[in-house]
Amino acid sequence: MKKCKLGDLFKIQQGYAFKSEKYIEQGEYLLCTLGNIGEDNRFKYVDEKKRCYYPDDFPHEYILEEEDLIVPLTEQVIGLFGNSAFVPKTVGYKFVLNQRVGKIIPKEGEADKYYLHYLLATNLVRKQIEATASATKQRNTSPDKMYDVDVWIHDYPEQKIIGERLYNLERKYNNNVAINEELHELAKKIFDFWFLQYNYPDEQGKPYKISDGKMIWNDEIENYIPNSKGWNVGNLYDIADFINGLACQKYRPKEGEDELPVIKITEMHEGITDATEKVSVNIPEKYKIQNGDILFSWSASLETMFWYGGEGGLNQHIFKVVPKQGYKYYVYMHLNAYIRNLVKIAESRKTTMGHITTSHLQQSKIVIPPVELMKKYDETVEQIFALILKNSEENIELKSIEKYLLPVVMNGQVSIYEK
Repeated sequence: MKKCKLGDLFKIQQGYAFKSEKYIEQGEYLLCTLGNIGEDNRFKYVDEKKRCYYPDDFPHEYILEEEDLIVPLTEQVIGLFGNSAFVPKTVGYKFVLNQRVGKIIPKEGEADKYYLHYLLATNLVRKQIEATASATKQRNTSPDKMYDVDVWIHDYPEQKIIGERLYNLERKYNNNVAINEELHELAKKIFDFWFLQYNYPDEQGKPYKISDGKMIWNDEIENYIPNSKGWNVGNLYDIADFINGLACQKYRPKEGEDELPVIKITEMHEGITDATEKVSVNIPEKYKIQNGDILFSWSASLETMFWYGGEGGLNQHIFKVVPKQGYKYYVYMHLNAYIRNLVKIAESRKTTMGHITTSHLQQSKIVIPPVELMKKYDETVEQIFALILKNSEENIELKSIEKYLLPVVMNGQVSIYEK
């Protein structure tokens, strides 16, 4: 291995200052922003409401191609420096490089871009970038500051092999994520067709509403619902219990006592138990989380997910959602469908951290189908969610392998490039 500066390995193309007054709702070009660089060293899509498209009115040198490597020049969230991401394949539009995001251009024969992706994520690089960053609220770096970072690197042929093998793990991870998104969308389409459009299978197995199934007006929701036995209107507490987490700092493990990782909103988003905060294993059972439990963050992010990160203790600001009839896929999808209403409530409260309360759940108005139809839906999508679980658990293992390999491979302790 040899010592050099990052500036010996690549140049950074800085993003373009796209004018906000020109943003359009849809178009051929979508801004690639700091929000697209995840804290897990991967590309992430931002919420549809926050996406900014732009007309064909800018220098085309800022158009990004699939697997271009991008880095943040502003620390939008703490810990972002050192992360990078490969631009994904897109259909119908292209990403364009926005300001405060840089594109890595490796020097030919000196650096492999896949190797650079992992080199930038090492603690040695992260700490140096952070140490020279300026400003207080959101720290900034620059290409020149990054160029001055000291690194130890492998020879170029070795870089290519290391980069390829590490990226194969990431590619597998990304493929699992893409498959899970498609599977989730399939389960959602079935839910929407059955319970939002009321085209669930009738007694003859035909779609109810489009097969002339009778509908009746309901004053509570001011809409029509099926005029069929078992359909009624209620609230979210009629289909599930919502158990709020603990203030876990009050339940620290005593010396010699077994412990559990604390599942906070950060861990919930990552989908993996990698928490440094611990809680006593002797907390009440209802506050313990297992794979397959439904979690609902009621503060800040307002989202639901199935937990696949192993056993943990539930922190406050998150509900564990326990279906009353046991049909968890139906409850999960119904809560997902209703969450847009809760987001509007949180936004209207104008607090520093948008959130909803149990009273909002009790005041909700939802259409509840017969129990046997909940059961039928769960049976229909069971294999879909089983595959999602399998892929999610595999991704936890892949991230664990990557977490172990990254430091020991990049500093030369372990070789993965020898034949």
